[in-house]
This record gives sequence, C-alpha cells and structure tokens, in this order.
Amino acid sequence: MIKVYNRKTKEYEIEQVMGDKYLKWTYTHPVGKSVMKLFIRKKLFSSFYGRYSSSRLSARKIPGFIKKFNINMDPYETPDKKYQSFNDFFIRKLAEEKKNIDSNPDSLISPGDGRLTVYTNINMDNLVQVKGLTYSLRELTKNPSISGIYEGGTCMILRLAPTDYHRFHFIDDGICTKTHKIKGKYYSVNPIALQRIPRLFCENKREWSIFSTKNFKDVLYIEVGATCVGTIVQSYTPNVPVNRGDEKGYFKFGGSTVILFFKKNAVKVHKDILYQSSLGYETKVNFGEAIGEKFH
Repeated sequence: MIKVYNRKTKEYEIEQVMGDKYLKWTYTHPVGKSVMKLFIRKKLFSSFYGRYSSSRLSARKIPGFIKKFNINMDPYETPDKKYQSFNDFFIRKLAEEKKNIDSNPDSLISPGDGRLTVYTNINMDNLVQVKGLTYSLRELTKNPSISGIYEGGTCMILRLAPTDYHRFHFIDDGICTKTHKIKGKYYSVNPIALQRIPRLFCENKREWSIFSTKNFKDVLYIEVGATCVGTIVQSYTPNVPVNRGDEKGYFKFGGSTVILFFKKNAVKVHKDILYQSSLGYETKVNFGEAIGEKFH
C-alpha cells in the first residue's frame, strides 16, 4: 500500500498501482526475485514489451486502462484518429489551452505530473533513495566533476506512475546542454522496488544534462528509465534557448523518474512538500504547479 499526500485536499490517498500483485511477487517472493534478475530487469524484456505497446494490437487495452485508473482525458489533445497503439496513448500531449502553468515567473514549477519527494542540504556521497538506502551523485552521473557543484543543495525526485502524463518540461527560461546517456538495467521505480534494490537509480538506464536557468542557476536534470521503459526521448534541441514550460522530452511505456539537483541557495521549496518528504511521504503534483520559489 502506497500513501501519497494530496496538497489540494490536505489528505493522504492510496495510490492505485498498475500490476500491484505482480510487483510485490517480483520484488519480495524468492521465485519472483529470481525471474526479475534473470529476465525482467534486462533490456530484452523491456524492448519486447515496448514493441508490443507500439503495436496496433495493444490499442485494445486503452479504454479499459482509462476506466480502471479513472484518467481524465479532457486536458489532452484529441488525435485526428483513434490512438493507434497503447504507446500512442501513453505519450499523449496536453492541449496548449489546457496547460496550467503558474503565472509568477519567480515560482519553481513542477516539470511534470507525478509524486514528489524533496531533500535539502544534500550530501553528494549520501543521497537518499529511501530511508536506509543511499547512493552518490558520482555513481548516478558517472561524472566526478559534477558532484561538488551541488553539495549542500536540493534534490527533487519526481516519480511518474504508468497512469501519469509522461512528458517532462523545462522549469524556467534558459539553455540546456546536450544529453549524456548511461546504459543500465530496467528495475521498477515503484517504492516496492526502491525499498529493496540498493542504488536502484544508479543501476537503471538514465540520461542527464545541465540546464542553465534564468532564476535557479545551473540545474542538473536526470531522467531515469524503468521496467518496460525501452526509450527515453529528448525532444529539445541542445544549446538553444527554451522557455519556461517548454517540453524537454518524454518516456515511452512504464513508470519513470525525473531527478533535479539545484545548487545551494538556488531555490526555496514549499513547506508542505518538505514536511511530507521528512515524514517519508511523496506529494502528488502536476506539471506547471508551483512547488517552490526563487531563493532571495
């Protein structure tokens, strides 16, 4: 059971998890863990499922998926034809007129829809995955020179469940460098897996880039793939100015994670998010929602 904090109602909600029984079996049962290590965490499984999710055959799953998880389709673009595959539906776009981006230019907006955890005054060699499990930024990026830059800063982990909108965006005006790609495994990023696989973010396939922003200094963007996420697509053009809210990229099918690192004294995160994070709870946020502000 995963409890997530709802900022609007100020109450906790139980997250509906796609394949909940399968996930528990895979990461807790001895046989399931063996299957996961031998097959599920490897690229072949995610590539195979990715090909199925891009096939016309998979489109039959869409109506039942929308109904089961009560997904509101009103904010999304309506395709000229029906969605041609489940992946076509999965990477659906928000309609321009339905994008709800906080109007205060000093606000830090969420880069996407998901469940947010924030850590402040971070130690680069002791980053928190979940209570009791840590990793280092050096391991995460495989670039030792970056680690010291974000010492004492802020780390934001945005977990995207399979039911979420799966495009991610720029949090400010600025210029982003090219993306560095790191090969890896394909563990789930669900809390069930995070509690059982040490250094999971450092094990999975991931990509990173540096975003030089107008209001929040240089922000390190890291996108982490997961089980059934065969592809991370970067849709921006490196070293070309972008605007706040512009799309950076998207994940194909599966749960995924966006991690942002901010330098010390670059951002002030809203207190309710920090409080819930200190209790071990994720906070549900939407793309464009204010989650903090420029540090003054």
